[in-house]
Amino acid sequence: MEYTQDLINCQREDLLMKLKNQISPKRYEHVLGVEETSLKLAQRYNVEREKASIAALLHDYAKEMDHEQMLNLACKYWDEPMLLNASGEIWHGFAAAQIAKDEFHVTDKSILTAIAGHTIGWFEMDDLFKVLYLADYTESGRDFPGVDKARELSKRNLDEAVTFKMTQTLKYLLDERQGIFIPTVDIYNQWVKQN
Repeated sequence: MEYTQDLINCQREDLLMKLKNQISPKRYEHVLGVEETSLKLAQRYNVEREKASIAALLHDYAKEMDHEQMLNLACKYWDEPMLLNASGEIWHGFAAAQIAKDEFHVTDKSILTAIAGHTIGWFEMDDLFKVLYLADYTESGRDFPGVDKARELSKRNLDEAVTFKMTQTLKYLLDERQGIFIPTVDIYNQWVKQN
């Protein structure tokens, strides 16, 4: 795919090279899987494929960086005190969105929001956001109970698939007795009221 719009300051091939230097080979394969799934969903749901590619390739850009640096970038993107009580699982999306702004000159709000909130959902999710949110969960390298149902739902109805993913994620965190980032609960509550 060639980037033809003025959405990022490089071409896909350049972004892939930078990404290869930034993350592990295993993470790189995941990111390519997310891009592939994003592009399929984007085509199905009439989402701009170029935006889907950029968001997918950048979503885990900060995933393996030093946690202190990741937190600083995350807080620069989203000035939310509750971030201090979160972890890299939450921070990396917001940090990647800040990197997208600073290093890649991405200014498109839809792309940045999708990258920032791809792990927790967001208060306002457009179709690009939903595509990335689901692609990260359902790319072909994922293998966990419920992923096949999520894949099927993603092909039929974005909103139903988002509801399923949110519910499964919260159930998993509760079953594993892991802490839940409070905005995730707020996002879920808002989502179920609207849908």
